[in-house]
Amino acid sequence: MASRVWAPPAPYDLTRTLRVLRRGSGDPTCRREADGTWWRTSLTPQGAATVKISCRTEAGSGPLVTGEAWGPGADWALDFLPALLGEEDDPSAFVPRHQVVAAAHRKYAGLRLPRTSLVMESLIPSVLEQRITTGSAHYAWRRLVSRYGQEAPGPAPAGMRVMPPPRVWRMIPSWEWHRAGVDRARAAAILRACQRAARLEEAAAMELPDAMIRLQAIPGIGPWTAAETLQRTLGAPDALTVGDLHLPVQVTYALTQGQQRDGTDETMLQLLAPYAGQRHRAARLILLGGRLPDRRAHRAPHSRIAHL
Repeated sequence: MASRVWAPPAPYDLTRTLRVLRRGSGDPTCRREADGTWWRTSLTPQGAATVKISCRTEAGSGPLVTGEAWGPGADWALDFLPALLGEEDDPSAFVPRHQVVAAAHRKYAGLRLPRTSLVMESLIPSVLEQRITTGSAHYAWRRLVSRYGQEAPGPAPAGMRVMPPPRVWRMIPSWEWHRAGVDRARAAAILRACQRAARLEEAAAMELPDAMIRLQAIPGIGPWTAAETLQRTLGAPDALTVGDLHLPVQVTYALTQGQQRDGTDETMLQLLAPYAGQRHRAARLILLGGRLPDRRAHRAPHSRIAHL
């Protein structure tokens, strides 16, 4: 076991920072304990790793985050731990332009955008979330990782697994995809991505525009999937999700103070134009603290449902 301590600037919110990395409460690769401790597994370039992350506040010295890691990839995981916890994120660069955004920015001042520096661990579950309910996508991820992933190294909680490497994803038989509720199109996109995994992982060191192009070179990976992946891989504050069923409606409703109950990608992009370079952060704050419409109260155009 190896460990390190990182002192983030106050305020700091570990749970809201890491929450976006968990694919449902039953995610076998990411778990939060009742005491606020987080467990994560990753398939790093050096091998599998389990990381236990906890945060405490020392009187007079602010928050301290401790990471403990096990497995062949432990050193890599600890080297990249501060980035995972949001060290490279700079929320002070964000300037709220709307009252609802400013209120959320104040309330959630401890939020940081995490950077995993790993592409495939975010890309595969993002592909699974295409054209399907979140619950169904989480079930597929949980079933496939639990069945084909390896046991988490170290004293990880029962049931935690490390996601399979690309070669194992490519060996999953068609009937297992079917039993997990994954259609041929999504399975084929994942298999194509696994064939080019090394090339795709290079996007973790790219600027956002180049990384978006790299990911979208794979058939079946469009702007929706690329943005959802790079929000986590790069911690990119401008990786705005377009082509989503609900987000344009929620952003439009919040930024027009409930005056407009429907919205398109075009409307959302116009309203978020003042946040250029920080549009993903603005959207995240809106979802955290904004005034949002009832999802059942609107219907999105069919073209937005088939997001890639």
